[in-house]
Amino acid sequence: MNYKDIIGTIGVGLILIAYFLNIFSLIKKDGKLYFIMNIIGASLACYASLLINYMPFIILEGTWAIVSLFGIINLYRKN
Repeated sequence: MNYKDIIGTIGVGLILIAYFLNIFSLIKKDGKLYFIMNIIGASLACYASLLINYMPFIILEGTWAIVSLFGIINLYRKN
């Protein structure tokens, strides 16, 4: 594995772990940890996609990170 693969794997892994934990009700879907895992995971996956210049995943993961960022902002606005 090279640097790009490692970064992408960590990013996708974080997104999948967050999803798994949410599906089995181990974390809240509107909780801080869920949003943070998605922001970091999507950002890493987006960065890895930038490194390989693969536009579909740059758009997908960049959007995922931005939506998650808005989610955590809304969480803090409620509290």
